[in-house]
Amino acid sequence: MVIRVDDLHMHFGGLRAVDGATLEIAEGSITGLIGPNGAGKTTLFNVIAGHSRPTSGRVTLDGADITGLKPHELFARGVLRTFQIAHEFATLSVRENLMMVPGGQSGERLLDAWFRPGRVRAEEAAIRARADEVIAFLGLGHLAEAPAGQLSGGQKKLLELGRTMMVDARIVFLDEVGAGVNRTLLNTIGDAILRLNRERGYTFCMIEHDMDFIARLCDPVIVMAEGRVLTEGSVAAVRADERVIEAYLGRGGARKRAAAKEAGA
Repeated sequence: MVIRVDDLHMHFGGLRAVDGATLEIAEGSITGLIGPNGAGKTTLFNVIAGHSRPTSGRVTLDGADITGLKPHELFARGVLRTFQIAHEFATLSVRENLMMVPGGQSGERLLDAWFRPGRVRAEEAAIRARADEVIAFLGLGHLAEAPAGQLSGGQKKLLELGRTMMVDARIVFLDEVGAGVNRTLLNTIGDAILRLNRERGYTFCMIEHDMDFIARLCDPVIVMAEGRVLTEGSVAAVRADERVIEAYLGRGGARKRAAAKEAGA
């Protein structure tokens, strides 16, 4: 397992946003995380990725405790996270946005810039080459010089995904990568995720409400409700689970669906 979460709690006063969640994310998987609004999915991501410190519980990466580490510390260990709303540098080009990602660049240090200009140029050339490779992989070549702020919502999501390719990612957490994205670009994003998983061994965990997108990419799927893990399994299994139907629709909705199914039979 890449990530293991044990009895995780995240409370905000009397609100138990995550209330004893336990789950595992297998190496090489594309794991879906679904559930109704307010289930605690994004809060769980925030805790795992270091944006919030949990009230209690434990998160491990390859068996090592990473609970409470800061985002930059987790980034250095290959734990990356994207957001529902893209966070691009609007005035920088697509290529420049990608080149900003690798940490510890020599050009960031004044002494290196003054006394080791050759080293700085060589490193920058290597990073630029990697950025161009990512741009080609994602089919963004025609936008390489465009300011990132001018991209469409779907193109910004592709750029977010591209940022994860600029470093050696151990696991990438995708928060509603399909939100506000048209179907054509969503298919392009899905293709890129599948290729990264199959060709480069990326491990993904993704929050998503589009069940067709989840069905295409994810196995297994983890369902959360009221801050806890409700069930886990294939898309077909969780779709047929009455507990999942009840969590999404409520008791009345679940009964209506069952009655309609029986009437149809």
